[in-house]
Amino acid sequence: MSLHYDGRAIIIQDEKEESLCEDGVFIEIKKLGGNCRRIRSKIGIEASLDTVWDILTDYEKLADLIPGLAVSKVVEKNDKFARLFQIGQQNLPLGLKFNAKGVLDCYEKDVEILPHGKKREIQFKMVEGDFTQFEGTWLLEQFSKTKNEDNHQVIGGEESSHTTLSYLVDVKPKLWLPIRLVEGRLCKEIKTNLSCIRDEAKRVITAFTSL
Repeated sequence: MSLHYDGRAIIIQDEKEESLCEDGVFIEIKKLGGNCRRIRSKIGIEASLDTVWDILTDYEKLADLIPGLAVSKVVEKNDKFARLFQIGQQNLPLGLKFNAKGVLDCYEKDVEILPHGKKREIQFKMVEGDFTQFEGTWLLEQFSKTKNEDNHQVIGGEESSHTTLSYLVDVKPKLWLPIRLVEGRLCKEIKTNLSCIRDEAKRVITAFTSL
């Protein structure tokens, strides 16, 4: 059995499924047992992998882009590693607010070249905070497009780029907060986060092309 968020509600489904929300974000929740959930999500962005990567790894600026992220501070930064202190805020039913604090270790992986593009990922894990488990991956996959002599788009060129941004997280809150209380809100926040990153990529490209 899996749980699926369709943009309005959590739907219990017998088989694993993926569905397109209205703003182009895929989200799926899978029950792993007990109080633990695996959330998979992805969004398509008309930008290069490098553009999206620069947005994601500008860690302190993320708090300005993402409404549910109140604080994002770099505690330690080395080559391909960053330790972050973050505070996320989510609204719960009955007017309650849930503030989740955590220290996350982020590991930036090298670019992998694909036959028709490239991919890169950030692996993260909460090492201290309000969750028993919070770890996962940001995955960026770029497939380049260009036009051939017949004016048809083909993959592999540099004229324009499409990047798929995927986010996977295994999350288990501490016992005092049942996951069923926040899983719908978590999906809503993730959908907002991906949309904000897409919007920022559009802004960056527009600013660059207007120069």
